[in-house]
Amino acid sequence: MKAEIISIGTELLLGQVVNTNAAYISRELASLGIEVYHHVTVGDNKDRLIEAVKTAEERVDLIVMSGGLGPTQDDITKKTLSDYLDVELILHEETEEKIISYHKNSDFKMPENNQLQALILADSTPLSNDTGLAIGMMLSRNKHHYVLLPGPPDELEPMVDNYLKNELIKHILEEQVLVSRVLRFFGLTEAQLAEKIDGIISEQTNPTAAIYANSGEITVRITAKAKDDDEGYKAIDKVETKIMEKLSDYFFGYGEKTLVEVVKDRLKEKDLKITAAESLTGGAFISELTSVTEVSSILEGGMVTYSADKKNKVLNVRKKTIEDFGVVSGECAVEMAEKAREMFDADIGVGLTGVAGPSSLEKQIPGTVWIGISYKGKESFSKHFHFSYKRNRNRRLAVLNALELVRRTIEDLPIDNREYYGEDNQ
Repeated sequence: MKAEIISIGTELLLGQVVNTNAAYISRELASLGIEVYHHVTVGDNKDRLIEAVKTAEERVDLIVMSGGLGPTQDDITKKTLSDYLDVELILHEETEEKIISYHKNSDFKMPENNQLQALILADSTPLSNDTGLAIGMMLSRNKHHYVLLPGPPDELEPMVDNYLKNELIKHILEEQVLVSRVLRFFGLTEAQLAEKIDGIISEQTNPTAAIYANSGEITVRITAKAKDDDEGYKAIDKVETKIMEKLSDYFFGYGEKTLVEVVKDRLKEKDLKITAAESLTGGAFISELTSVTEVSSILEGGMVTYSADKKNKVLNVRKKTIEDFGVVSGECAVEMAEKAREMFDADIGVGLTGVAGPSSLEKQIPGTVWIGISYKGKESFSKHFHFSYKRNRNRRLAVLNALELVRRTIEDLPIDNREYYGEDNQ
């Protein structure tokens, strides 16, 4: 099966919005063995959209359109396709009720045109919108399949993952089930991970394995089409075994749990309290921890001491440590971790210090980071990193690497010889 993706929206053509939807849809279709041959972007113009659909019909079987399902005047996709295919638009009552309830519960007066989001093409299969209001749909007509998806990525992606892929499998690919498993990794770049398992990925047709990178963490999704769940998961097990032979040292969990959620769970399971003293990250480590639920069970507080003076006077890092080694040092990072742990009566303390950039500090170049770990009853240690010249990226990677050091420390995993996300991984 061949597919084409048509993205609708003048804002895409003007560069006001980056079109991440096309890349996402392509990856998800590829995981089903559906080849995407073309990406096309058109503005909010009926004639040009019809022209794009006609061209797509000449060269592919599946036409996926994203955007233009909203309630405003420039949301033209449904009406345009309705006119072009001579298919009536009908009301999807469940979506209409959802829209009415939303406005009642939010105390907003509902504009009449909001109900346009509840219209679907007659004889189409509705695709539920779990995170928004506009209903999606799939219509088969004249040997072609038309899919209409909302534009916002946080609406489109759940719709594709939770509904569209299953519909494609059942009604077009003639398979019964689609099962998948997500493996999560940290400590290497997307390119490095891809290189390690390139042979595994290239030889797969079913199951397929796809790599996704997001803010330093990398996931590998293994997807199988099968007659039933049991058959699908057995096929996934075989591919996972091959992948873990190459990547087990970087693996930290399954599913949707991020690194910070895994660390929080481990701390909670072991009944451990954590704290941190932060310099270059300015509270970002503690903020990352508090972004997850139930964090109060493992965290009582932390401290940001940016200047050398406050490291000494507030955190009680010794003047001699700062004078002899500087604030950008392993010695300072360890002492920050130890003092924070003592101050907050925690089991594990983290010290983060370094040069976020863009300027140098103490003759240390931007991207230089030291992370100290103090674990009650064990010898404290520090680890040195060098990232890049990009300030916020350095701060983000410092937080993630600190979380990974905590995870490996409390799970008693090797640290000294481990290849971390550092200077060779920019």
